[in-house]
Amino acid sequence: MVQAHRSIDRPPLPVRLIDPLVRRLLRIGFPMGPNTLLTVRGRRSGLPRSAGVALMEIDGRRWVISAYGDVHWTRNLRSAGKAVIRVRGRDERVRAEELRPEEAVAFFREVLTPHIRAMPPHLRVVSWVFARDILADPEGSATRRPVFELT
Repeated sequence: MVQAHRSIDRPPLPVRLIDPLVRRLLRIGFPMGPNTLLTVRGRRSGLPRSAGVALMEIDGRRWVISAYGDVHWTRNLRSAGKAVIRVRGRDERVRAEELRPEEAVAFFREVLTPHIRAMPPHLRVVSWVFARDILADPEGSATRRPVFELT
């Protein structure tokens, strides 16, 4: 079990307001860039819980990165070790392994940063908006953002 991340109470208000719509759209398979629906059993209730997450697919491998720190879906995924992701309208069962902070730093530096730099300019700008802290400070980001590899 890896947990060296800061916790936040909840995502920002605009995200919470549009989240129900985003989850519905993802559930029916509406394409939303790298976003997908992740469903994992609640660590306390045992009930399925869903969250919209960004799925990074690079060189045949997949990762999810928490945009808002150690939130409920990250705690549930850490506890369950498995989930279901909805990709292109189909459910896929996956196993999840959280990267240790030093592995997350290496992932941010050696995998994610080159991937973003190789993107077309318009996508690179969008990625920079959402990942600028990762690009500027991979070590600090690794303490704030849990990263899970999905297999």
